[in-house]
Amino acid sequence: MAKILLTGGAGYIGSHVLNLLGLDGSHEITILDNLSTGRKESVLFGELIIENLENTDAIDKLFKEKNFDACLHFAGSIVVPESVSNPIKYYDNNTKNTYELLKICHKYGVNNFIFSSTAAVYGNTPDGICSEETAATPLNPYGKTKYMTEWMLEDFSHAYPDFNYVIFRYFNVAGANIDLKIGQCTPDATHLIKIAAQTIVGKREKMAIFGDDYNTPDGTCIRDYIHVDDLAQAHVDGLNYLLKGGKSTRLNCGYGHGYSVKEVIATMKKVSGIDFKVEMAPRRDGDAEKLISKALKIRDVIGWVPKYDDLETICKTALEWEKKI
Repeated sequence: MAKILLTGGAGYIGSHVLNLLGLDGSHEITILDNLSTGRKESVLFGELIIENLENTDAIDKLFKEKNFDACLHFAGSIVVPESVSNPIKYYDNNTKNTYELLKICHKYGVNNFIFSSTAAVYGNTPDGICSEETAATPLNPYGKTKYMTEWMLEDFSHAYPDFNYVIFRYFNVAGANIDLKIGQCTPDATHLIKIAAQTIVGKREKMAIFGDDYNTPDGTCIRDYIHVDDLAQAHVDGLNYLLKGGKSTRLNCGYGHGYSVKEVIATMKKVSGIDFKVEMAPRRDGDAEKLISKALKIRDVIGWVPKYDDLETICKTALEWEKKI
């Protein structure tokens, strides 16, 4: 039985990964979270330890006591506009705290590391389609700080031959657990589908489209949306890959096709049957025009097989979850 640490495991994505790992029942799981955006109710398995990553003495003690076999690191700050207005927070949490975590992993021989990265590292590409070999040109501190961690992982892997990682570059994660046991509970969420669901159920009076003058067919940004349960399965597959001796790799997490903001809103109106209020607003700083994955490598390397590649399914689960909470 492997001993696994999930940092940020009470958050949106971490809790969905925890759910799959817990259902499998073959690991001893510890969750480390300060509950700044996560919540206790989302921790369905394992032992929850409420602590801040910057408290390195407490983290060091935890590693010494637990003798972990792997670390899955989800405890990042993720809001693009906030990273532009408050970069200090992002360099503190996404860069400094991760650096300290990696030092402790090295100290205690935790040589299997899974990192929650982002397609935001790509920035604007000529055609908006990104493979793992596409040059990284992040547009905002969020993407830059995530990419800095990727550099650190590469350097660790080169310097310490026993250390291996899987970097998952997420595209747009959305939806809720297919059984509606957990879902997105992030306060003041900035995700399109979450905001649309909140508007439908009356938690918001209206929502906005940030820019309709992009060089896309309908003028709005295009993204590759992936169901959170499929993303969670990728992490389980990645963990099994590392525990079986897999070598360091970087993998896109997406379906390989995209939808515009207006297409997503139309789908939310269709699945809900409600014509909710949508207004136009200026572009946001740091938003890329189009981000779509080339996602063949993840299937080849770790054997990932998605189950929920359907925008209506993603939208329906998000909406049903929003009705529930």
